[in-house]
Amino acid sequence: MRIGELARLVGTSARSLRYYEQQGLLSSVRAENGYRDFDESAVVRASNIKHLLDSGLNIEDVGAYAAHGCLDRPLHESPRCAAEGETARRRLAEVDRRIEQLQEQRTRLAVHHTAITGPPV
Repeated sequence: MRIGELARLVGTSARSLRYYEQQGLLSSVRAENGYRDFDESAVVRASNIKHLLDSGLNIEDVGAYAAHGCLDRPLHESPRCAAEGETARRRLAEVDRRIEQLQEQRTRLAVHHTAITGPPV
């Protein structure tokens, strides 16, 4: 299938699919006319990549999933890929640290704002 059809089936853009391919996460062959040609397995793989990126993982995280063979069947199927748990735990811990830092920054900014404008009326 051509890239436009794959993009439509996955719900993403052709540009995103080209990026996935550039990152080594998705592959195609070139037809005689030079167009990319994807096989049916690309639908599952590209859907998984899109889902993982939409979930907040980054391209390196998705690359780890690919390295462990986790992208070649729907992610919701059991058994789950072993790489998924550790990647999700690590990313959640990072997000929690960032939230804590932002909350601390908000507190400092609110104190500063109050010092400048006085207490709320």
